[in-house]
Amino acid sequence: MATGSLVGSVAALWRFPVKSMGGERLDHADLTRRGILGDRAFALIDRSTGKVASAKSVRLFPGLLDCRATFVSPPKADRELPPVCVALPNGKVATSGSTEVDDVLSAFFGRDVTLARAAPDDFTIDQYHPDVENADPAGHRNTVVEQKLGSAFFAEAGLPSPVPVGAFFDLFPVSLLTTSTLTQLTEIRPQSLFDERRFRMNVIVGGAGSGFVENGWVNQEVAIGETAKLRVAMPDPRCVMTTLAQSELPSDLEVLRTLTRSNIMPVGGAQYPCAGVYAVVAAPGAVRVGDQVAI
Repeated sequence: MATGSLVGSVAALWRFPVKSMGGERLDHADLTRRGILGDRAFALIDRSTGKVASAKSVRLFPGLLDCRATFVSPPKADRELPPVCVALPNGKVATSGSTEVDDVLSAFFGRDVTLARAAPDDFTIDQYHPDVENADPAGHRNTVVEQKLGSAFFAEAGLPSPVPVGAFFDLFPVSLLTTSTLTQLTEIRPQSLFDERRFRMNVIVGGAGSGFVENGWVNQEVAIGETAKLRVAMPDPRCVMTTLAQSELPSDLEVLRTLTRSNIMPVGGAQYPCAGVYAVVAAPGAVRVGDQVAI
């Protein structure tokens, strides 16, 4: 049982084996020092540029979110990760380690890509900034900007990195979102679908109160289940990915616009629309849907 002030329970757990692809909704997971075991373990790299493929590169990689990545068997903490299977929207399947995996993926995206297990030292993506007021403090609108991520982002900023070199995480190894935030957004704009899948978070916490409750968790320790503990580092800035179509969810810029109107938060000396929080792992452990969550 989590110790501290009870704030809710785990409503859902998500693992995304391949960066920017659809992931796995889990009943339980191993929370390691590097996040949920197997999360963002792979990514596509564009061989022509050396950049990591991201759904934030809307025009370069359409359909990336509609690819679904799953491990062929559950990962084990003391073993090599099992192969990952990528189901493409055209019905084809590609499996890591196979001789044809890169050819199948390259044919689908129309670009020469490789499925990689480690990010380049200079981890960079092309990020599209939509024409949404106040979505980006630098003022980028309807334009594509090169963006460093992971350890490369922190190295450029002259800061210690919470993720190791080679990891495909954007900034931090774990993310949390409350159902109260989703409810609050739905109340503000009921015409839009504020589905948890839009936000691609690892841990969805239910029963945590009302409003954007996790904003108040920054710099707090969050205990989950018997032994796992997270240290919340910062609010999670949101971008174009929350607005993109995936599965039955339509494209909807109002998702991001609603955040710019309702939950602008200070992050790194600037103001960003946020939903959920980033965290580092203070104590590893097994986590399950239904586990109590305490601050």
